[in-house]
Amino acid sequence: MQPKITSITLKSGEYPSPLRDKKDRDLFPEIWAVGELPILQRPLLGFFCSVKCPGDLILRTYDLARALREAGVPVISGFHSPIEKDCLDLLLRGSQPIVICPARSIEKMRFGKSLKENIEKERVLVLSPFEESVKRPIAETSQRRNQFVGALAAAVFVAYADPGGKTEEFCKAILKAEKPLYTFESQYNKTIVDAGAKPIDTKKLAQWAGSLNQLLQGE
Repeated sequence: MQPKITSITLKSGEYPSPLRDKKDRDLFPEIWAVGELPILQRPLLGFFCSVKCPGDLILRTYDLARALREAGVPVISGFHSPIEKDCLDLLLRGSQPIVICPARSIEKMRFGKSLKENIEKERVLVLSPFEESVKRPIAETSQRRNQFVGALAAAVFVAYADPGGKTEEFCKAILKAEKPLYTFESQYNKTIVDAGAKPIDTKKLAQWAGSLNQLLQGE
């Protein structure tokens, strides 16, 4: 049975408060959801990784997903790139809230067994700003989806941003909005670190993840 889809507009009490800024509400006047809407009241960590990722950072990213899972940090992402998809599988083994934002409409979207079970357990929310006519992800909708995730997230972690790519461009937008941006301490991320991203020592991932809930709440 297909999960129920809820439409949320600016007039809805459930419309996310982080999107009520004029610029964001103009971009996303209506959103569609499947799952537990109160998850949006939690401070969320946005998670991104470019499609092409150096092997050394792939392993670190899996360690990051496990650390976030163990610390119970709520995560929001498109979970579209191969590494992001792998991390979703790791995160689903935990109990923390997860928000999945596809770069397409969720009308007639197929939900696998694991996703359905976690939606029923009220720990997964699937959220989209795209109407029914947007049936598949393209570069334009992926970029808009990233803006959507960035607006909803209290802070963002980018495991790797391909130099000159869309993810790097997204990082600059996050920094311009004065939102906390984190990445791995690595030569591969020098460009975004130089731009203002805060580097995280891989050896201290568990410690950093453990303090994240307080950081996201601004404590």
